[in-house]
Amino acid sequence: MSENANELIAYSLHPNQPADVFPEPAPIPRDWMDNAHQRHPYRCLPLVIANQCGWVLRSPVGFEAYWYGGPGKGDLELRFDRPDNRIVSHFGSGVITFTIPFLFRTPPGINLWVKGPANWIKDGVQPLEGVVETDWLASTFTMNWKMTRVCEWVRFEQGDPFCMLVPVPRGLIEGFVPRVVSIESEPELKKQYKQWEESRSGFLVGLTSQNPEVVARGWQKDYFQGKTIDGKSVESHQTRLSVKPFQESPKS
Repeated sequence: MSENANELIAYSLHPNQPADVFPEPAPIPRDWMDNAHQRHPYRCLPLVIANQCGWVLRSPVGFEAYWYGGPGKGDLELRFDRPDNRIVSHFGSGVITFTIPFLFRTPPGINLWVKGPANWIKDGVQPLEGVVETDWLASTFTMNWKMTRVCEWVRFEQGDPFCMLVPVPRGLIEGFVPRVVSIESEPELKKQYKQWEESRSGFLVGLTSQNPEVVARGWQKDYFQGKTIDGKSVESHQTRLSVKPFQESPKS
């Protein structure tokens, strides 16, 4: 157990454990974002931040999955580029199970949200997500994907991310007191919103009419640059995350 209150530990479970499934900081790029016209999705900072918000595990082997539509384990066929018993049909119902060779330990009160890689899209299959109390649990968990197409092959390439790990404070969601309030109750916020709304509407009109100045700007960068409607910079604004890599401790 670490004495560092911010340390996330991945306990390797087997001697000479293969290094082909190892948690790494989630990367920014996504193929569909790269292939979009002028890479426009990268202008959406919320997408870019979400892409990086955790650690990913990657498939150790390329394989294809075919679901015949039934509930049994045998109703899912897996064909591997080379033999590998770490990816199986365990639960049935068209669920692909990835074994994770680590036992994770988080600081007290911190869960792990075990999820699919953010904004990483694979047609025909859907990641199943879970929240695990990894600050006390002495067992492992798996990552599972549910087939959504019957009688169609779905392929995972070697190196495809199959899992994303995101620490979440336990009780965070329950601690909020949600309310719906008219914006009329906050005159200054309403003023700022109206300024933004007018600016956005004018910008869109300029794009539609091919106004040279607007076209040259290309897009409105205020949020990306962390600037309020009156041009002030927000000191805590982030455009990139510095997620630390896992460091291997010397073998004892």
